[in-house]
Amino acid sequence: MIPDTLTADTRNIHTLQTTAWWLYLFHAVCFLLTLGILSFVPLVLNYLARPKAAHTFVYSHHTWQIRSFWWYFVWGCIGSVLYITFIGIPGALIVWILAWGWYAYRLIAGFTTLDKHLPMPFPDH
Repeated sequence: MIPDTLTADTRNIHTLQTTAWWLYLFHAVCFLLTLGILSFVPLVLNYLARPKAAHTFVYSHHTWQIRSFWWYFVWGCIGSVLYITFIGIPGALIVWILAWGWYAYRLIAGFTTLDKHLPMPFPDH
């Protein structure tokens, strides 16, 4: 007979994984519909859910999503500064396109890795 603690742990992991999956989806919808402007909402939810996932592979996914948001935000700001200078408009467009592609990659990579029940790389750095 399987101990109840193992079953409870399995259910807990499944719940944590489902939460991370929905947050990936929420980030993706915000990203596609608003170019990430509303992504601060799932970001806050990531910060709230991450402590509950401590010591599991799901923790690295919350960290991955949080870092993805903040780097996308930084590159968006850099593009905005370039855009304001008018001379840098072509550079701003390049920065924004590259940031968009990078963020899309991060979301897709996270979805697929979470689906395989694997942690994201470098969760502690």
